[in-house]
Amino acid sequence: MKVVLLAGGFGSRISEESIFKPKPMIEIGGMPILWHIMKEYSYYGYNEFIICAGYKQEYIKQWFANYFLHNSDVSFDFRNGKNEMAVHHSELEHWKVTVVDTGYNTMTGGRIKRVQEYVGNETFMMTYGDGVCDVNINKIVEFHKNHGKKATLTAVKLKQDKGILNIGGDNAVKSFREKNIGDGAPINAGYMVLEPSVFDLIEGDSTVFEREPLEKLVEQGELMSFVHEGFWQCMDNIREKEMLEKLCEAGNAPWRKW
Repeated sequence: MKVVLLAGGFGSRISEESIFKPKPMIEIGGMPILWHIMKEYSYYGYNEFIICAGYKQEYIKQWFANYFLHNSDVSFDFRNGKNEMAVHHSELEHWKVTVVDTGYNTMTGGRIKRVQEYVGNETFMMTYGDGVCDVNINKIVEFHKNHGKKATLTAVKLKQDKGILNIGGDNAVKSFREKNIGDGAPINAGYMVLEPSVFDLIEGDSTVFEREPLEKLVEQGELMSFVHEGFWQCMDNIREKEMLEKLCEAGNAPWRKW
């Protein structure tokens, strides 16, 4: 099952660093938060990633282009007028990574729509490139397969200004409201499992996935929530970045199961 990662936004609320690089490439614990998210999925055996890039997309492409070199022991031999390179040892993940330029000003739904050809006609996973979580991804997938609906999102209960969910007793999402005042209600934490029919609900680049598509899924009774009571934290600003950094430094980062 492929994993789609949204990594194309401007990251304006953490502009201290996003002025130089895309927000998902801002480092915590010496590695981009995007890498941490990919390691989470890889821990559960999901190793094929499609990255929806946009703002400073060349930075992401260059980072992965150099990943093999930066994680290997290498000899460069310039003797006799040659330029030869030999790789001795490497520590690499078993990943296939497709980085797609989904446009500079494209909205979240539009970015997902633009990678449809790479996803194909199969169930896929999707999450945001700026939040880490210790959720059991295999359990989300199992939950999704069992209920048979078009979409599953992970819900967490935190007092934050995110997408507020009204969840029924059967875990079906009854309503979805985006960015209201945080009141302790369940919020959309990403870590979604989606059927390919979801692409049909996205009109184009201007579509915000958290609005029309999710609202239509609610109306159809096709959006379910997997309630996660463990750790989840996004990185919207410097304060949150520093908090995640401290967890890494202390060896107490809940999402680092690998």
